[in-house]
Amino acid sequence: MATKIRLQRHGKKGKPFYYIVVADSRAPRDGRFIERLGSYNPNTNPATIDLNFDQAVKWVTSGATPTDTAKAILSYKGVLYKKHLNGGVTKGALTQEQADAKFAEWLQSKEGKIEAKKAGLVSKKEEAKKAALVEEAKKREAIEAAIAAKNAPVEEAAPEVEEEAASEDAAVEASAEETEAPSAE
Repeated sequence: MATKIRLQRHGKKGKPFYYIVVADSRAPRDGRFIERLGSYNPNTNPATIDLNFDQAVKWVTSGATPTDTAKAILSYKGVLYKKHLNGGVTKGALTQEQADAKFAEWLQSKEGKIEAKKAGLVSKKEEAKKAALVEEAKKREAIEAAIAAKNAPVEEAAPEVEEEAASEDAAVEASAEETEAPSAE
Protein backbone atom coordinates (compact mmCIF):
# COMPACT_ATOMS: atom_id res chain seq x y z
CA MET A 1 0.00 0.00 0.00
CA ALA A 2 1.40 3.44 -0.98
CA THR A 3 1.35 5.79 1.99
CA LYS A 4 1.60 9.56 2.02
CA ILE A 5 2.31 12.06 4.73
CA ARG A 6 -0.09 14.92 4.08
CA LEU A 7 -2.22 17.60 5.65
CA GLN A 8 -5.83 17.07 6.68
CA ARG A 9 -7.78 20.35 6.81
CA HIS A 10 -9.82 21.37 9.84
CA GLY A 11 -11.02 24.70 11.21
CA LYS A 12 -13.58 27.16 9.98
CA LYS A 13 -13.71 29.04 6.71
CA GLY A 14 -10.79 31.45 6.41
CA LYS A 15 -9.05 30.02 9.49
CA PRO A 16 -7.52 26.69 8.43
CA PHE A 17 -5.94 24.31 10.89
CA TYR A 18 -4.28 21.14 9.67
CA TYR A 19 -3.48 17.71 11.07
CA ILE A 20 -0.33 16.08 9.72
CA VAL A 21 -1.37 12.51 8.99
CA VAL A 22 -0.10 9.32 7.34
CA ALA A 23 -2.77 8.07 4.96
CA ASP A 24 -3.25 5.70 2.07
CA SER A 25 -2.60 7.62 -1.14
CA ARG A 26 -6.04 6.57 -2.49
CA ALA A 27 -7.95 7.98 0.51
CA PRO A 28 -9.61 11.42 0.21
CA ARG A 29 -7.89 14.49 1.67
CA ASP A 30 -10.01 14.65 4.82
CA GLY A 31 -10.89 10.94 4.88
CA ARG A 32 -9.41 7.88 6.60
CA PHE A 33 -5.86 7.98 7.82
CA ILE A 34 -3.47 5.50 9.35
CA GLU A 35 -1.83 7.69 12.01
CA ARG A 36 -1.86 11.30 13.11
CA LEU A 37 1.67 12.71 13.44
CA GLY A 38 0.93 16.23 14.58
CA SER A 39 -0.73 19.54 13.76
CA TYR A 40 0.06 22.69 11.79
CA ASN A 41 -1.51 26.09 12.44
CA PRO A 42 -0.63 28.69 9.78
CA ASN A 43 -2.75 31.39 11.45
CA THR A 44 -0.06 32.28 14.00
CA ASN A 45 3.16 34.10 13.22
CA PRO A 46 5.47 32.15 13.05
CA ALA A 47 3.30 29.15 12.20
CA THR A 48 2.75 26.68 15.04
CA ILE A 49 3.88 23.12 14.29
CA ASP A 50 3.46 20.27 16.76
CA LEU A 51 4.99 17.05 15.49
CA ASN A 52 5.70 13.61 16.93
CA PHE A 53 9.30 13.64 15.72
CA ASP A 54 10.17 9.97 16.27
CA GLN A 55 7.03 8.68 14.53
CA ALA A 56 7.61 11.06 11.60
CA VAL A 57 11.20 9.80 11.19
CA LYS A 58 9.94 6.19 11.36
CA TRP A 59 7.34 6.77 8.63
CA VAL A 60 9.74 8.68 6.36
CA THR A 61 12.40 5.97 6.65
CA SER A 62 9.83 3.24 5.99
CA GLY A 63 8.89 4.86 2.67
CA ALA A 64 5.95 7.19 3.25
CA THR A 65 6.05 9.96 0.64
CA PRO A 66 5.36 13.47 1.97
CA THR A 67 3.37 15.95 -0.13
CA ASP A 68 5.04 19.27 -1.00
CA THR A 69 3.69 21.18 2.00
CA ALA A 70 4.24 18.25 4.35
CA LYS A 71 7.80 17.94 3.03
CA ALA A 72 8.42 21.62 3.79
CA ILE A 73 7.07 21.15 7.32
CA LEU A 74 9.14 18.01 7.92
CA SER A 75 12.23 19.78 6.59
CA TYR A 76 11.54 22.78 8.84
CA LYS A 77 11.34 20.52 11.89
CA GLY A 78 14.45 18.53 10.89
CA VAL A 79 12.85 15.16 10.13
CA LEU A 80 14.41 14.93 6.66
CA TYR A 81 17.84 15.99 8.00
CA LYS A 82 17.60 13.33 10.68
CA LYS A 83 16.74 10.74 7.99
CA HIS A 84 19.75 11.93 5.98
CA LEU A 85 22.07 11.58 9.00
CA ASN A 86 20.67 8.13 9.81
CA GLY A 87 21.42 7.10 6.22
CA GLY A 88 25.03 8.19 6.75
CA VAL A 89 25.22 6.13 9.93
CA THR A 90 23.82 3.09 8.10
CA LYS A 91 26.43 3.43 5.34
CA GLY A 92 29.21 3.83 7.87
CA ALA A 93 30.16 7.40 6.88
CA LEU A 94 29.36 8.69 10.38
CA THR A 95 29.05 7.32 13.85
CA GLN A 96 25.79 7.73 15.75
CA GLU A 97 27.46 10.21 18.15
CA GLN A 98 28.66 12.39 15.25
CA ALA A 99 25.20 12.31 13.69
CA ASP A 100 23.58 13.26 17.00
CA ALA A 101 26.07 16.09 17.50
CA LYS A 102 25.42 17.48 14.00
CA PHE A 103 21.68 17.28 14.51
CA ALA A 104 21.89 18.99 17.92
CA GLU A 105 23.99 21.78 16.41
CA TRP A 106 21.50 22.23 13.55
CA LEU A 107 18.58 22.21 15.97
CA GLN A 108 20.24 24.87 18.15
CA SER A 109 20.86 27.19 15.19
CA LYS A 110 17.27 26.66 13.99
CA GLU A 111 15.86 27.56 17.40
CA GLY A 112 18.06 30.68 17.44
CA LYS A 113 16.60 31.79 14.10
CA ILE A 114 13.06 31.20 15.33
CA GLU A 115 13.67 33.18 18.53
CA ALA A 116 15.24 36.01 16.50
CA LYS A 117 12.15 36.14 14.28
CA LYS A 118 9.85 36.22 17.30
CA ALA A 119 11.92 38.98 18.90
CA GLY A 120 11.89 40.92 15.64
CA LEU A 121 8.10 40.65 15.42
CA VAL A 122 7.69 41.82 19.01
CA SER A 123 10.02 44.79 18.50
CA LYS A 124 8.25 45.73 15.26
CA LYS A 125 4.93 45.65 17.06
CA GLU A 126 6.28 47.87 19.87
CA GLU A 127 7.76 50.34 17.36
CA ALA A 128 4.43 50.53 15.53
CA LYS A 129 2.66 51.16 18.84
CA LYS A 130 5.13 53.95 19.74
CA ALA A 131 4.77 55.54 16.29
CA ALA A 132 0.98 55.43 16.65
CA LEU A 133 1.20 57.15 20.05
CA VAL A 134 3.47 59.88 18.64
CA GLU A 135 1.11 60.40 15.70
CA GLU A 136 -1.86 60.56 18.05
CA ALA A 137 -0.07 63.15 20.22
CA LYS A 138 0.64 65.28 17.14
CA LYS A 139 -3.01 65.13 16.08
CA ARG A 140 -4.15 66.00 19.60
CA GLU A 141 -1.79 69.01 19.70
CA ALA A 142 -3.04 70.16 16.30
CA ILE A 143 -6.66 69.88 17.44
CA GLU A 144 -5.88 71.75 20.69
CA ALA A 145 -4.09 74.48 18.72
CA ALA A 146 -7.04 74.78 16.35
CA ILE A 147 -9.46 75.07 19.26
CA ALA A 148 -7.25 77.65 20.96
CA ALA A 149 -6.97 79.63 17.71
CA LYS A 150 -10.73 79.48 17.22
CA ASN A 151 -11.43 80.73 20.73
CA ALA A 152 -8.55 83.21 21.01
CA PRO A 153 -9.22 85.60 18.02
CA VAL A 154 -12.65 86.54 19.38
CA GLU A 155 -11.10 87.80 22.61
CA GLU A 156 -8.13 89.50 20.90
CA ALA A 157 -10.17 91.09 18.10
CA ALA A 158 -12.02 93.46 20.46
CA PRO A 159 -8.89 95.32 21.76
CA GLU A 160 -7.54 95.67 18.21
CA VAL A 161 -10.82 97.19 17.04
CA GLU A 162 -10.78 99.63 19.95
CA GLU A 163 -7.20 100.64 19.15
CA GLU A 164 -8.09 101.17 15.49
CA ALA A 165 -11.15 103.18 16.45
CA ALA A 166 -9.08 105.32 18.84
CA SER A 167 -6.48 106.01 16.17
CA GLU A 168 -9.23 106.96 13.68
CA ASP A 169 -10.79 109.30 16.26
CA ALA A 170 -7.40 110.92 16.83
CA ALA A 171 -6.94 111.36 13.08
CA VAL A 172 -10.41 112.93 12.74
CA GLU A 173 -9.73 115.30 15.65
CA ALA A 174 -6.37 116.27 14.18
CA SER A 175 -7.93 117.05 10.80
CA ALA A 176 -10.73 118.97 12.52
CA GLU A 177 -8.20 121.10 14.41
CA GLU A 178 -6.37 121.85 11.17
CA THR A 179 -9.55 122.97 9.47
CA GLU A 180 -10.59 125.14 12.47
CA ALA A 181 -7.22 126.83 12.77
CA PRO A 182 -7.20 128.51 9.32
CA SER A 183 -10.74 129.84 9.74
CA ALA A 184 -9.92 131.53 13.03
CA GLU A 185 -7.36 133.76 11.39
